[in-house]
Amino acid sequence: MNPIVIAVLVVAVIGLLCAVMLTIASKFMAVEVDERIPMVRECLPGANCGACGFAGCDGYAAALVENPDLSVSLCVPGGATASASIGKVLGREAGDVVKQVAEVRCSGTCEATSVKMDYKGLDSCSAAKLLFGGTGKCVFGCMGLGDCARVCPVGAIHVNGGLARVDASACIGCGLCAKTCPSGVIAIRPADAHMVVACNSRQKGAGTTKSCTVGCIGCRLCEKNCPNGAITVADNLASIDYAKCDGCGKCMEVCKRGCLSPLNVSAAAGNG
Repeated sequence: MNPIVIAVLVVAVIGLLCAVMLTIASKFMAVEVDERIPMVRECLPGANCGACGFAGCDGYAAALVENPDLSVSLCVPGGATASASIGKVLGREAGDVVKQVAEVRCSGTCEATSVKMDYKGLDSCSAAKLLFGGTGKCVFGCMGLGDCARVCPVGAIHVNGGLARVDASACIGCGLCAKTCPSGVIAIRPADAHMVVACNSRQKGAGTTKSCTVGCIGCRLCEKNCPNGAITVADNLASIDYAKCDGCGKCMEVCKRGCLSPLNVSAAAGNG
């Protein structure tokens, strides 16, 4: 018999045997997948942001099916729609999903602060942060090199005037920008918040004053003037308890630095 024909037959037989063995192995070694997992996965937006606390949408879908006590309302980007859809698939009650958005807690524009060095390295906040704590006089502030903008899956962040800005109407609250920012300038807040502290500096008052004209100096005037106890000062920086803040604007009235930014301030603001 022709050697070429023999070689072809040998290869064909080997291929057939391998196919049979793989078929048998797939039957005996197959891992059964709950049919509800892909159904739950279809309810999720596919952002794979990790805001739910799991490794992407696939991880959250599998965890929901495996853990009957896990909340179906952890997907912030999917919101109430995803929560309701998952609830129907799993036969669980869908809870409320509070819309979250990213907030850049820094007012350090080019007019308010300045750089401390002529940076010529990689166009990256993470890289610049390794060099003397960053490019700006305030080591806690936004460097404006756009790491957050590059990771945003919906293009909700852009850099303007040396400062990252968030388009709240486009933001899905995934939190990827907050995880990426090496200075911790970005935080996730409720979309219906009334007021934000647009500063991230933990320096003492004198240090903040030297580095930025609008930085929080921890004077506690806002804390003392808040009728609801919604503002506290710790580590030389004011912070807001959004559950207590009603947007009266009393804190903004006494802030001498202008680092409190109004979002949804009520008509009571400014009425004394």
